[in-house]
Amino acid sequence: CPQVINAARILAARPRSKVAQENMDAFKEAWENQVRILTEAVDDITTIDDFLAVSENHILEDVNKCVLALQEGDADTLDRTAGAIRGRSARVCNVVAAEMDNYEPGIYTEGVLKAVAVLRDQVMPNFASRVEVAVEALSSNPSKEVDENEFIDASRLVYDGVRDIRRAVLMNRTAEELDSETEIEFEANTSETKSKSSAHTDFDEYPEISGINNTRDAYRYISEEDKQKIAAQVENFRTEKSKFDREVAKWDDTGNDVIVLAKQMCMIMMEMTDFTRGKGPLKTTMDVINAAKKISEYGTKLDKLARQIADQCPESSTKKDLLAYLQRIALYCHQLNITSKVKADVQNISGSLIVSGLDSATSLIQAAKNLMNAVVLTVKASYVASTKYPRSVQVASPIVVWKMKAPEKKPLVRREKPEEVRAKVRKGSQKKHIAPIKALSEFQSPAESV
Repeated sequence: CPQVINAARILAARPRSKVAQENMDAFKEAWENQVRILTEAVDDITTIDDFLAVSENHILEDVNKCVLALQEGDADTLDRTAGAIRGRSARVCNVVAAEMDNYEPGIYTEGVLKAVAVLRDQVMPNFASRVEVAVEALSSNPSKEVDENEFIDASRLVYDGVRDIRRAVLMNRTAEELDSETEIEFEANTSETKSKSSAHTDFDEYPEISGINNTRDAYRYISEEDKQKIAAQVENFRTEKSKFDREVAKWDDTGNDVIVLAKQMCMIMMEMTDFTRGKGPLKTTMDVINAAKKISEYGTKLDKLARQIADQCPESSTKKDLLAYLQRIALYCHQLNITSKVKADVQNISGSLIVSGLDSATSLIQAAKNLMNAVVLTVKASYVASTKYPRSVQVASPIVVWKMKAPEKKPLVRREKPEEVRAKVRKGSQKKHIAPIKALSEFQSPAESV
């Protein structure tokens, strides 16, 4: 802003002038107010998903500039760009934390706020100290040597922290709500997953094939016909997933481990289906095997908890159904462990990659779909068995608490959609005033119509 700059120059030339100081304060306050208004206006028309996607890209660019400035020994550019990174990161943390105020506390908000806390309290202080050491080393005469690897690691952690926040925010989005610009893409060097389902392996499963390192990469090269078959299976899985969401999302998971375990199992099953499409955090066959083992662990915990509920329920059809659904979960967890040993067969024929292994992929998706269906039925039966029957023995405290989740907070005034704000306003046609006698003359009496 030229006015603020000129006011600052005047104050610098006359630092003891009270008039110059008041002039500077006035322009500074006016500028800050205008920037605040502009920021609020932009926030109103920008979704949190778009904001995070753009911020992530800008921070990646700034990180690259920082590393380049360090390599070139440019202390001024390094300090200035690092300041921009700190500002963008602080803005991301503040915006996301404010967004979480619109949601009821739960696993989703806890995950997002945890990612925000890691970036704000751990990553950024470490990055700031590395920048300070690097700037001091480059500014000294003669300049001192800087550990470039440590600085690059600190910078990479900033980008990873912002990316983890974005992924955490997108966790409650459905596939229909994610577009190509905001869909979660996992890079080849991803070391953590959304569900923390397994320790990931980075060894090369196909050392003899160039361009493909793991089974997830191999599934990207299957034929279009096979991709369509897998997509059809995934669509069936998503249909089951929508049933799961309708049943589970209505319950508050506070004090209800049945819902918590069901959500954790669902999350890993979604990662498995993404794996068959060449996406997601699972990369190798061993990752999928470990994920299946984790699902079995959750299934065992759910079985133990649901059997406690069944023990308190009197003999009834509901109790029998609940025990039958638990047997299904055990069966489908076993199936998932068998089908998780999936590995695509890759051949390089005349320079073209031929990838096969459709049957194992579809079997994995089918087993995940069946397991999700069994989990949904178990949740329903657990609720009925917990609440709809009188207890023969008085229980001090319930095993789980079934409480409906409060609806999400919504603004009292509906925000205009961006396309409505930018829509053209056209002048309407003027109403013609017609004399009452002329209007009545348009109607005929019954006698005249004969």
